[in-house]
Amino acid sequence: MVSIEEVRAIALALPGVEETVSGHTGEAAWRVRSGQFAWMRGPSATDLRQLSELGRDWPSGKVLAVRVGDLGEKEALLAAEPEDLFTIPHFDGYAGLLVRLDVVDRDRLEEIITDAWLVRAPAPVAKEWLAEHGLE
Repeated sequence: MVSIEEVRAIALALPGVEETVSGHTGEAAWRVRSGQFAWMRGPSATDLRQLSELGRDWPSGKVLAVRVGDLGEKEALLAAEPEDLFTIPHFDGYAGLLVRLDVVDRDRLEEIITDAWLVRAPAPVAKEWLAEHGLE
């Protein structure tokens, strides 16, 4: 189980990140100049209705939404990690997915948040960070 405080620490440790409040939910969100890459996401009434129609429920724990590189990556991640990751109809056609903080491993979450940041970080900043961490 990962706490919101741990999410915050992971996100804010990345270059150029600032914490804001999501306009949709009023909850914490993390962004760089080029846009938001991670945000806390609770269900809307529409989400709950649509999930119910699909025979699914919203998880009981906290949920983090993150950007991913593209729809192919999204599908691959969802197929590989169905316990930790999920999507909802609202995210159809959108390169983002949802992470269950009550089941995801902290180290894996750090990778997910970092990958989301890399999607949005300015290219020179991302390239420098990757080089510093031996990940070029």
